[in-house]
Amino acid sequence: MELRPEEMGSVINRIKRAQGQLGGVLRMLEEGRECEDVVMQLAAVSRALDRAGFAIVATGLRQCLTEGEDDEGLDVARMEKLFLSLA
Repeated sequence: MELRPEEMGSVINRIKRAQGQLGGVLRMLEEGRECEDVVMQLAAVSRALDRAGFAIVATGLRQCLTEGEDDEGLDVARMEKLFLSLA
């Protein structure tokens, strides 16, 4: 199943924000910032990436359900594996 780029706009924006946050984490480490501040920012990056991953899986499920069953069909086991890979 291929994801449609026009449906990935919000996911792309979320990942770009996470990319900026990750750059901030690197700067914080290079500046010797407080451990708690670095960990909090790193946790925010992790949550943003998790949400992007869940949005991708949800979009894939929606596409499978709305486009009907083709040669591949709705492979529930495959989608479950993708979902669990984010857990």
